[in-house]
Amino acid sequence: MIATIQADVGKLVRKGDLLAQLDDRQAVADRDAASAKVKSIEADVKNWEAEVKVLEADQERAEKEWEAQLITKEQLEHVRFKVVADRYELEREQQELQNASDQLRSRELELEKTRILAPFDGIVARRYVRAGQQVNPGDRLFWVTAVSPLRVKFTLPEKFISTIHLGQQVIVTAAEINGANHEAKIIQISPVVDPASDTIEVLAQLVGTAGDLRPGMSAKIGLEKPR
Repeated sequence: MIATIQADVGKLVRKGDLLAQLDDRQAVADRDAASAKVKSIEADVKNWEAEVKVLEADQERAEKEWEAQLITKEQLEHVRFKVVADRYELEREQQELQNASDQLRSRELELEKTRILAPFDGIVARRYVRAGQQVNPGDRLFWVTAVSPLRVKFTLPEKFISTIHLGQQVIVTAAEINGANHEAKIIQISPVVDPASDTIEVLAQLVGTAGDLRPGMSAKIGLEKPR
């Protein structure tokens, strides 16, 4: 469920800005429970580490006592087996800690999903949801449009292949309004020709401010005729 809306149509946003917050109460509870489990197992690991150190010291002492014939072989073996057993217990707890840490990371990722963030710098063009609305995976929430750099994509007949090049200047004007001419430079030329239309796709980026141009507009492109 959408808990709060933080950005509306027309708001300029930066990458990572919060657009909306989903209801995160269950996700927070799950994360806190996983965090508490990690801390509990961390304490158990420290206890087993201390226990192993104590038994290793006991084993070292028992080895010396055995060399001095102060204890029997059975007593020495008993100490050795105890050290081995506690090392296995320590390894088991360390594995449990790793599993618990992985679970905590999973819960943290689920919590992150409750924060709807701007994917890049731009402007909120549309908002499709409201506070209190139930949403599902795949639902549209916002339409964020990048406003800079402004780029225009267009096609040219294949005969232009030998006459255009990267960095070449083109002139862009809005198709439906009598606006100003804007300089743009070609930054990408398709390496293949579309066989259905015998055209190539070209991408140009505006130089300077966009002026009267807006994302989504149709535009006219002016360039030198091929010689």
